[in-house]
Amino acid sequence: MSELKRFFVDKIEEVTELCGEEFEHAKNVLRLGVGDEVILLDNSGKEYTAVIAQAEKKRMLLNVVREEVGEREPKVDVCLLFGYLKNADKNEFIVQKAVELGVKKIGVFSSEFSSAYMNANKLERLNKVAKEAAKQCLRATAPEIVYYDTLEKALLSADGYENKLFACEFATESKRDVSALTGSTAIVIGSEGGFSRAEENLANDKGFASVTLGKRILRAETAAVALTSVVMFALGELR
Repeated sequence: MSELKRFFVDKIEEVTELCGEEFEHAKNVLRLGVGDEVILLDNSGKEYTAVIAQAEKKRMLLNVVREEVGEREPKVDVCLLFGYLKNADKNEFIVQKAVELGVKKIGVFSSEFSSAYMNANKLERLNKVAKEAAKQCLRATAPEIVYYDTLEKALLSADGYENKLFACEFATESKRDVSALTGSTAIVIGSEGGFSRAEENLANDKGFASVTLGKRILRAETAAVALTSVVMFALGELR
């Protein structure tokens, strides 16, 4: 039996309205109609089974029949902060895989060697990618993508995390044993240009431990997925 189709809504009520892009997708792409059963999500971590009761030109009305706690949300809080990349597809790839791996918070930042620039449309697109990835991997929440115009602001956003990892290509050894991690973890990955020594010093001052990803220089998108995967495994999320 195939999984029920999933849709994000702003607010769950006994009779819930589905409109906008989610409505268009349900009606025009999936061809759903009255009597079809779906899952509604409101980013609370809960899943609401609902039946389409009415289909209009610009909205659907659904009757919520069951409420459950999502079973696929991560138990450990992991935050990924990555430098914004020139190639839009690569940014979307990182967001998509981070959501699939169970990251709860995603931040994008500009740093000293960044050569790409964020705008409202690009940020909206990344948030849409996060929602689509969450639905695909059956999560009940989609992390909001937040943009920071400086590395320092991104680092400060991770205040309170038990572990803080700063990946840089010139680190000769890891200052933390990633395989032995426990507790909430923040990960920082640079853009194509990497980080400067001054930025590493800034991160160290903010409590981040420099870590190496081996002898080979990895592409930014590879580094983001590789380190996130290792962290998630160490924390028990991939077991």
